[in-house]
Amino acid sequence: MAAARRNAPDLGAGGEGERQLRKGRMGKGTPKASTGNAFTVQIDPDGTFKYILVRLQRPGGEEQRDIVRGTKAAEFHNHIFEKVNPEMEKLGYECKCLGGGKIDHNSKDKKIRVFGLSTGYGKADHSVTVEILKKVYTDYEITWSDDKK
Repeated sequence: MAAARRNAPDLGAGGEGERQLRKGRMGKGTPKASTGNAFTVQIDPDGTFKYILVRLQRPGGEEQRDIVRGTKAAEFHNHIFEKVNPEMEKLGYECKCLGGGKIDHNSKDKKIRVFGLSTGYGKADHSVTVEILKKVYTDYEITWSDDKK
């Protein structure tokens, strides 16, 4: 947890966002490694699905934190943002989508592949996404590419 806090500003540690996570409101498939990490990543446990990279910031604040959200339930990338944005606003954050792509998650083999792009938001910086995922999925092989498929 210390590494995650060193690399991601502590926006609301112990605040409402973390209290909600302790109440079990995490995304399915997110390892419960730590509350801060669970807040940072919420993706489906298996399959290939769309994801977005979102930057959170407190209104008027300078500190920022990037989070990853992905799900098979989203037909389009904006469907993920439309769900995340109001949730984060309730917790006192402003959100900006930095881009999107796809994630291929194989929990059996402990592998995650990040690739592709979002037509609406553009391509997320997959290297940033991978670094965030590595903080949560510490025993996974996680790779990325600019491939579209």
